[in-house]
Amino acid sequence: MGHNAPHIDNPKGAMDALKKALGKNCLNAGLANDEIALTVKPEAIVQVMTVLRDAHEYQQLVEIAGVDYPERALRFEIVYHLLSLTKNHRIRVKISTDEDTPVPTVTDVWPVADWLEREVFDLYGVLFDGHPDLRRILTDYGFKGHPFRKDFPLTGYVEMRYSEEAKRVVYEPVKLAQDFRSFDFMSPWEGADYILPGDEKADEKADEKADEKADEKASDEKTPDAPKAEENPKKASAKKATAKKPVKKPAKKASAHKGAKK
Repeated sequence: MGHNAPHIDNPKGAMDALKKALGKNCLNAGLANDEIALTVKPEAIVQVMTVLRDAHEYQQLVEIAGVDYPERALRFEIVYHLLSLTKNHRIRVKISTDEDTPVPTVTDVWPVADWLEREVFDLYGVLFDGHPDLRRILTDYGFKGHPFRKDFPLTGYVEMRYSEEAKRVVYEPVKLAQDFRSFDFMSPWEGADYILPGDEKADEKADEKADEKADEKASDEKTPDAPKAEENPKKASAKKATAKKPVKKPAKKASAHKGAKK
C-alpha cells in the first residue's frame, strides 16, 4: 500500500551505495512506504550521520521520531528522517535501545537535533549521551512518567486545577468522575446478554401500550351494537302508511263443475 505523500522514485543504485558506504555499521536495509530505511548500530549513529551528510549529500535532519515496542528487549526505536535537497530524496535511519542504555547525541552533526532529542526524551524516556541540555520540553515541570510509552495510563497520574482556596494552580491525584470498572468490551452491534441502562424504560412503555390495547378490546366486546342511523323521514312515513293499510284478499271463483250441477 502506497504512502499518501507524492511518490518520488529512489535513485538507481542508491540503496546499494548507502549500504556499501556504511559497511558493518548497517544492520539492515529495505523499503518502507517506497522510501529507503536503514537500520544501523546505535553506537555508530554519529559516524553514520556524518557520512550521509558529507559523502551522500543528505544535508537536512527533518525529524527525529520515537516508537515504543514493549514486547521487544530493545523496546524503543529512534527514527531519523533525512532529506537531500540536491537529489530531492528522503531516507530513514533507525536505531534501537532500551530505557536504561543511552544513545549518542547527533547535535554536533545537526544542531537542530537539540530540541528533537529533548522531545523524544520527554515523551519516551530515551536518554541521549552528550546532549547539552537534556530536559523536558513538552510536559510540565515535575511531570512524572513518559506519556508516549505504551504502558503509560491514558488518564495519567495527576490532574491540574485552579484552587480558589489557595489562589493558585494545584496538582492532585487523578479522580475519575465516572466508574470505568464495568467494561465488558462487547460490541454494541452484536447485542448484549443483559439489559442495557435505559432499555427498561422502553420495555415499560411497550407493556403499557399492550395493556391499553387489551383494555380497548375488552370494552369493545362488552358494548352492544350501536343502533343503525335513521333513514330519510319521508321514506320512513311511507313505510308506516303501507304497513297500516289492510290487504284485500281476492274473491273466490266458483268452480266450473258446481255451476253445471245447478
